[in-house]
Amino acid sequence: MEKNQQIAASVLELVGGKENISFVTHCMTRLRLNLKDESIVDDEKVKKIKGVLGIAHSGGQYQIIIGQNVPKVYKAVCETGGFQQEAAIEENLDQPKEKLTLKTIGSNIMNYMSGSMTQLIPGMIAAAMFKTVLVVLGPDMLNLIGVESDAYILLDFVYDAFFYFLPVFLGYTAAKKLGANVVLGMMMGTILLVPDFVALVGSKETLTVYGVLNAPVASYGQSVLPVLLAVWIMGYVEKGFKKIVPDVLSTVFVPTFTLAVMVPVLLCICAPFGSYVGDFICNGLITFGNFGGFLAIAVIGALWEFLVMSGMHPVLIMFAMTTMMETGKEAFLSPAATAATFAAIGMALGAFFKQKNKEEKAESIGYFVSGIVGGVTELVLFGVGFRYKKPFIAMAIGGFVGALYAGIFGVYASFIGATNFMIFLGYVAGGTSNLVHGIIGGLLALIVSAVATYILGGFEEEDEIEAAEELEPVLEI
Repeated sequence: MEKNQQIAASVLELVGGKENISFVTHCMTRLRLNLKDESIVDDEKVKKIKGVLGIAHSGGQYQIIIGQNVPKVYKAVCETGGFQQEAAIEENLDQPKEKLTLKTIGSNIMNYMSGSMTQLIPGMIAAAMFKTVLVVLGPDMLNLIGVESDAYILLDFVYDAFFYFLPVFLGYTAAKKLGANVVLGMMMGTILLVPDFVALVGSKETLTVYGVLNAPVASYGQSVLPVLLAVWIMGYVEKGFKKIVPDVLSTVFVPTFTLAVMVPVLLCICAPFGSYVGDFICNGLITFGNFGGFLAIAVIGALWEFLVMSGMHPVLIMFAMTTMMETGKEAFLSPAATAATFAAIGMALGAFFKQKNKEEKAESIGYFVSGIVGGVTELVLFGVGFRYKKPFIAMAIGGFVGALYAGIFGVYASFIGATNFMIFLGYVAGGTSNLVHGIIGGLLALIVSAVATYILGGFEEEDEIEAAEELEPVLEI
């Protein structure tokens, strides 16, 4: 029996058969049943159905949490039970309004970011695999293809096709998450990457918007915060225009007016926001590093991947490159970034050993291989960190410990090179001791992160339910 039909058959059997169901529908993640008698249903048995993430009683309905696969299961239930299929309903119709607190606001923000980013994982995995093959076949390892060969160029730009245009993809998933116009969401990303705007970088500092406002000209490729913030604001703007523009004119004027408002908001507020915040944080960390010694290096090791994900890291990179060009070595960012990278890879390894679901274990070991061989950590950051949250704590602990060790022993790099296991080649010029301590720092970060991920968990049934429900619109617009 096909998987979805098996789930449907088990559900029908355990809820008392089709005779006990008066109505059945579904939303984005849940199968929603109106039962004549809920008392005859054993919740624990329903939870144990393979493919079911949990159950909930809400709004007079018996709700079975399936996840993204729910439309197929719903179709199978209707076909098996002879029910008429209905259109999917709004996910949050029966959710009570939460009182706004710092905790709920923080949770909503994390759910918005997580729900937007985890949708990108399939494309991210595919792109990362091309990068991994590139590294293995390229000059850095087997040297089977040269950097000027068509094979190398192809593998390289397929990888870039995803990560360069990340703001565009993120604009789509963020808008979808909030129920806003997905095409306008994508435009929030394309405006930042359009060639005419990118070409201005380096030639002028500001661009005048509508002849009144000045927008800073900068490179926003692979950035995250600007688009996430812009799409969130865009949702409210679009909703406002839908209320005041007559229906007969809405098709033309709602998107036009929305875009007209969002262009200056995006270019003058949202896009510079990440840059300004990043400069402030990174300059503070540099100042801290000037007198914090190895402790400052450890702090960078704990925070580095978060700075990279939010696009706040360029100032630190420029600081490291300047130091390296002036002195021939760099002992602040390099050991910290190495530890952070291996802590992220360790997070994938810890998840692999902790997870019970075979598909999730396969994904995690794929993230590990992609990181250790291809130097791509985005997969584990979005696929494990953002999805389950607790592993991020483990990654920070691992990065801190590994960077602390490297900082204590004064590890330094003589050049900035690969981001995979060959990153240690940058430590060779410092001698055997420098290389050995650099490797130990990286391994410490990996092992501590893996162990901490295993201990902290976050992959249990409750967390899987939370992950499925994060696909719901949580920032109502």
